[in-house]
Amino acid sequence: MSNYHNPVLLQTSVDFLVGNPAATYADVTFGGGGHSGEIMNRLTPQGRLIAFDQDSTSYQNALIDSRFTFVTANFRHLKKFLQYYQSYPVQGILADLGVSSHQFDTPDRGFSYRYAGALDMRMNQASGLSACDIINGYAETQLAKLFYTYGELKNGGKIAAQIVQERQNQIIKTTEQLIEVVSKLLPHGKENKTLSQLFQALRIEVNDEIGALQEFLLQCTDALCPDGRLVVIAYHSLEDRLVKNFMKSGNFEGIIKKDFFGNPLTPFELITRKVIIPDEKEITTNPRARSAKLRVAAKRPTVNS
Repeated sequence: MSNYHNPVLLQTSVDFLVGNPAATYADVTFGGGGHSGEIMNRLTPQGRLIAFDQDSTSYQNALIDSRFTFVTANFRHLKKFLQYYQSYPVQGILADLGVSSHQFDTPDRGFSYRYAGALDMRMNQASGLSACDIINGYAETQLAKLFYTYGELKNGGKIAAQIVQERQNQIIKTTEQLIEVVSKLLPHGKENKTLSQLFQALRIEVNDEIGALQEFLLQCTDALCPDGRLVVIAYHSLEDRLVKNFMKSGNFEGIIKKDFFGNPLTPFELITRKVIIPDEKEITTNPRARSAKLRVAAKRPTVNS
């Protein structure tokens, strides 16, 4: 499993998650099974873990244990499958957002600009548009918007225009072709960072990551037992902002509603008032942890399920 993905903030996240070792938990981003393995180590024979991953290749890492159930599905389907496996609600939910090391390091998946491969980027390779479909099919304004919004690229409009111009001559099918098309627009000294942002924007769009995250978070209120923990590790500012606002207020705008007496009406109590980030030691051994942000909240006992 270590070759598949090196789990970020492993001990810290599981420490926050597992309070009752005899309860049922959900790891909604199984990946290489690093977090799931640590959760299982904390559970008694009465404990149980339901793990989700939309990437079918993750199944090769499934844990052989009667207490463990693997679900090949996006976490936006959390409620449906927890109910199906008679595990609703659960005591804790863990989500480690983003892309696994295995996905990044598999060239033909197209997740990384560092490898030559097809422009795919689908986490679930059985459905949806690929990055190739988006690059060659989206209008210039659509491309510019997603590059600016999801990639935070200030020159997203110029990149979009260049792509649209080039695709009139040939279909852009590979990571190498895309890099060549935008090469003249990469700021000097920031070539790799810009490519990383470009590929990130495409990946988020391909997998509807923001939409899936919102659907997932909205289900967590009911999917958790009273005092149950929601533990989320985010890597992108848009994701982290959604998580932060939802944990604080129960909505994505971060607006806290109050009752007649001025008491806040929020479904969660913040366990971590400040975001938790990896220390320098972890970042040194696992560079992909450098942008990780961990937040934890507990469902208030008064919230109806």
